[in-house]
Amino acid sequence: MNLKNPSSTPEIVCFGSFIAMNLLVLDEWPQRNFGCVFKEYRDSIGQDAAMIALMLQDWNIQTAMIGSAVGTDFRGKWLVDQFNDRGVLGEVRVDPNLSTMLAILLSDSSGDRTYFWQPDPQVLATLDTADLSLLPSSKLLYVDWYDEDHILRPMDEAVKLGIPVYLNLEHLHENPDILARYAGRATICQAVTDAAQRGEESPLTVAKRLLEVGVEIAVITLAGEGCFVMRGTEMVRVQTPNIKAVDSFGAGATFSAAFIYGYLQGWSLEKMARFATATASIKCSRVGLETPNLSEAQKLAEQLHSE
Repeated sequence: MNLKNPSSTPEIVCFGSFIAMNLLVLDEWPQRNFGCVFKEYRDSIGQDAAMIALMLQDWNIQTAMIGSAVGTDFRGKWLVDQFNDRGVLGEVRVDPNLSTMLAILLSDSSGDRTYFWQPDPQVLATLDTADLSLLPSSKLLYVDWYDEDHILRPMDEAVKLGIPVYLNLEHLHENPDILARYAGRATICQAVTDAAQRGEESPLTVAKRLLEVGVEIAVITLAGEGCFVMRGTEMVRVQTPNIKAVDSFGAGATFSAAFIYGYLQGWSLEKMARFATATASIKCSRVGLETPNLSEAQKLAEQLHSE
């Protein structure tokens, strides 16, 4: 099922799984063996590559999505509609023998989130047969560690073509084998150091580790403390604004999308870091995965403290 006229040229290709997500927003978690009333329910996208493709498309960046197959169930049809309606390039393969993957996410009033999902190896294996023909005409490839070794084929193709690769590695910089295998193929690598995702190492230590394996730009997100970005000897630290977080689901993907937006515009390292931090902060102040307004994010970015 084609998403749009295949003759169009994408600026970025996002590669990853198609996952539908059910989002529930709670005031607080119930006691064990009890229930609670949820405040809001949203149907959403459950994987970063797909989220980023939609956000960038909303910001008038022509995007292509190369993803896993979906089933003929209502979740698969809903996903196809999301991408078709927004004009994302690519083909969503529909297989009646598969069930579209589903994730369930619970977000509480503290801004924390807990998710549940059941990856289907048969569905994930369809990534290995996905058509990469949109890649050569693009300016950037985005991949995520969630899809594990399925990302190696497009990464290797991008490297061969001289196309920069943006990798979301999160906490896996702690694993030397994965660091070399994934980050060693990346141009830009986004990682985390916050305790919630197993870490709390120095951002500078993590950034240097990424640069040592060949990454050109190391992007370290620090949850409520902003970000640290490093390229060569250039370093930028940006603090978050004073915004109350109500739903952190999609914050990392929003940060990535905003950083990519700035990268494609040729912005400075500081401007990219400011804009990404501002955009992710705006997202956290709202429930669900609504694409932040560019003008609002740019205005907030100008107000942020950096060093």
